Amino acid sequence: MLHIWQTYRHWTDYVMKILDKISLQTLIVATIFLGVLPFTPPHLVSKFGMLMAGELTQWVDIGDVAFHLAPALVLVLKLIRLKELRKAE
Repeated sequence: MLHIWQTYRHWTDYVMKILDKISLQTLIVATIFLGVLPFTPPHLVSKFGMLMAGELTQWVDIGDVAFHLAPALVLVLKLIRLKELRKAE
């Protein structure tokens, strides 16, 4: 059991080092651009409409939503990481 915990700890340390290297400004720009591209209509707005209508069933559409939301997820993780680092100081 200890080996599993050590592997998990090593993996999270590795991910945190990568997350620390990504600048906050880059994540904000990526989140904004991938969230609204294409501009008419904003892509995530149309996909959210498909989700609410129950039409988001194609794997390509689900993957597309995941692709466009990925920078937002990384941004949230980065903000949580920054908050934890400030708390630790």
